[in-house]
Amino acid sequence: MNLHELSPAPGSKRESVRVGRGLGSGLGKTSGKGQKGQKSRSGGVKRPGFEGGQRPLYLRLPKRGFYNKFGVNYVEINVGQLESFEDGTVIEPVMLIELGIIKNIRDGLKILGNGTLTKKLTVQAMSFSKSAEEKIVAAGGKVEVI
Repeated sequence: MNLHELSPAPGSKRESVRVGRGLGSGLGKTSGKGQKGQKSRSGGVKRPGFEGGQRPLYLRLPKRGFYNKFGVNYVEINVGQLESFEDGTVIEPVMLIELGIIKNIRDGLKILGNGTLTKKLTVQAMSFSKSAEEKIVAAGGKVEVI
């Protein structure tokens, strides 16, 4: 079989119906849109959620929640995730992105204290929990706030 011998499956291709081409075609004059009204006019289809001028449902429902524009949104990783690094490694946020441990830094990187750490690491981050700081220092590492 060659490329020039390929053809679509039988019945998968149909000719498009040409509307508005005379009374004898079956879809002449009003082109299957009926007589008058909004849907018979050109551009007469309204957006999803339009309720004919009535206040739409999505505007009638009460708003919920609050966005704090002054809030800080940290990316958090646990001390246990740092166990995979070798002794003496300097861990930076950019390095964690390159290795795929985190996707982006958002407003900063925070190290949390879940898990155990046995290696001497120098960890650079924007924030540390108390337990994380204690575990890194107890393992002989350093904590550097950027």
